[in-house]
This record gives sequence, C-alpha cells and structure tokens, in this order.
Amino acid sequence: MEEKNSVRTGTNSVWAGEKDYLAHGATQVPVVHSVAYNYNDVDEWYEVATGKRKGHIYGRNTNPTVQSFEDKVKILEQAEAATSFSTGMAAISNSLLTILKPGDRIVSIKDTYGGTNKIFSEFLPRLNIDVELVETGNHEEMEKEIAKGCKLVYLETPTNPTVKITDIVRITKAAKKVNALVFVDNTFATPINQNPLTLGVDLVIHSATKFLGGHADALGGVVCGSKELVDAIYHYREINGATMDPMAAYLIIRGMKTLQLRVEKQQENAWKVAQFLQQHDKIEAVFYPGLENHINHDIAKKQMKGFGGMLSFALKGEMEAVRQFLPKLKFAHRAANLGAVETTVGPARTTSHVENTPEERAALGIPEGLVRYSAGIEDIEDLLYDLKQALDSIKA
Repeated sequence: MEEKNSVRTGTNSVWAGEKDYLAHGATQVPVVHSVAYNYNDVDEWYEVATGKRKGHIYGRNTNPTVQSFEDKVKILEQAEAATSFSTGMAAISNSLLTILKPGDRIVSIKDTYGGTNKIFSEFLPRLNIDVELVETGNHEEMEKEIAKGCKLVYLETPTNPTVKITDIVRITKAAKKVNALVFVDNTFATPINQNPLTLGVDLVIHSATKFLGGHADALGGVVCGSKELVDAIYHYREINGATMDPMAAYLIIRGMKTLQLRVEKQQENAWKVAQFLQQHDKIEAVFYPGLENHINHDIAKKQMKGFGGMLSFALKGEMEAVRQFLPKLKFAHRAANLGAVETTVGPARTTSHVENTPEERAALGIPEGLVRYSAGIEDIEDLLYDLKQALDSIKA
C-alpha cells in the first residue's frame, strides 16, 4: 500500500484528539466531572493557572474531556486552536462580543439562523455597533458594503433554513482588502464537506448540538481558528462562563466517531428526497444546493465536497398545507433540531426563526409555509414512501 503523509477525515473523526486523554488503558475518553484540580506544589499550580504549563485548575476554565472534544474538532477543521461553549449560540455570541466594540461595523447576510439574526437586529445595535445585512447571494452588494469598511464579515453557508450559499473565497478576498476578520458558521456543511479555514477564513463556528453530536442528546458549540484569535475568545468565555459540560463533551465525542458515515448517508438521503419533492404536484419549490437549479449550485459545487443533509421546501397552500402534512409523517420528528440520525422536520416559524415575528421572517425572505427537512439515516425507500403518503393526504 502506498504511504501517505496525512490522515483522512473519516479516520480523524474516530481517532483525533483522544490519545492524550485516555487513562488506565481505557479505549474511550473518560468523563471528568471534577470541578477543581489538586496541586501539592504551589509553584506548579501557579504555572498552570497562568498558562505557562499544561493542566487544569477549575472547570469553568478547562476540563480534560472537553479539551479532547476541542482537539478533535481542531484537527478536523485544520485549525491551530479551538475552544468550546455550552451551546452553539454561546459560541456565536461570545465570538462576536470578543471582537466587536461600540462604533464598530459588521457586514453579514440577511437569512442567517434566527438567533444569530436577533443578535444582529436587536443586541448589537444596543451596543452602538453598526450592522449591515445584505441579501444572501448578492456578492456584488456585499463587496460594496465591505469596501466601505468594517471590523467583521459574518457568513453562514449553507444558510438555515433556506440553504443558500455564499462564495467564501470571493467574500474573504473583499474582507482582507479592508483588514476585516471573516467568521463562518459551518454547522450545516460540517468539516466533512467544507473547511472554511483553508479558504482564508479567520474563524469557523459550529453548533455541536447538530451534526457533530448527531444524536440530539447534548448541547454544545465550538470555534476554531488561529491560536491568537481563539485565545482571545476563550478568555471572554472563561470570564463570562458559557462553559461546555463534560458529559456533553463526551456524548459529542462519541457522536463524532460516526460523523463521516452519518453525513454521507444523510446527504445521500437529502439528495434523493429533494429530487422526489421536485416532481410532486403539492410542492411549490425545493431548496437544496445539490440540485442543478439551485441558485447557488455552482458555488456549492466549487467549495463543498458534498451538499449536506439539509433541505427545505415550500408547499402549495402554505401553512394550511403544512398543518395537514406534518402530522401525517411517520418517520420524522416534528421538532426544533437538525443533524440527528432521525429525520427531523418543521416550519421555520417554529424552528430556525421562532424568535422572529412574521414580519421579520417575511423581510428575511422566509415564507411562513417553508418546511425545513433534516434528512436522517433511515432507509431512503421508507422516507420517500412516508413523504408521498403525507403529501397525498393534503386536501386542496
């Protein structure tokens, strides 16, 4: 067999970041629940506390199980450093608040995840931070806004729930001309399909609750980037306290061992579901980057290795049709989550953008009848049959 220098992504999903944390011959990373760590030598204790020596002093700062999770994601995203959080929104908000100060300007896209959009529309303006939201996919307009000057460019690609795509390389080049940082929410793509740091981005953000964990049983968030940038975000997080729980870290580590297998199956199912829905007479429109008629298909094809397990679609008849359709599904949780092994569905108004008003959702280009569909790992024949019988049950 030909020798190779680099370890592939699937193997890293299983092995990366664990060796240094195994104990007593165990093959799995232990869950360390200790809040504090004992030191007999006061000078050693001080060196660990001040970061001059590796170790742990207090659970709000670091934890061995949590650090193993961070190391795994760091390697998968090809980053210098990573730090974790209690939730994905904690990762987003802490990262933004570490970098931005009153008087700064941020440029982003309109249809980010609802919680992110709330930060942009409600909380950052309170701090006298100027937020410019551009129509997602309008690269020319975004470049014009960036050229006016900004501290940060924030992207989410694919977006939640409309799965629109932004050209990461193109926008990053525009940002660098004005010395702006670029953050990318990579939750939908996962490290299996997209590595924004290799495209010039400064920080990658994940809601680890979703595809990384993959079993809908643990909350978490994580960011990856340069050591200097991640250290600054870690410092903000350790003081503000949005720390990942060690049990959650263990569950997400366990989930990540099958990350590549799950994502490959999920996107295979999503692709076939999208094709099926395109042909059904109860469907108004289907949104999936793998479809050739998707508005950003060519960009997705260029910067992603696969198109992911997420899609959305609009039903003819809007919310009345949604009310009839959703209860008929047998192999789908009607819940506000995504990325799990089970298929999960729901309208944007009760999932991704539940925090927004109908008027705000309309302004973001999100129809009330839009259904978000997170494909699971079930047999595709069962998913397609389930969709067909549910769609056929809709009365005009």
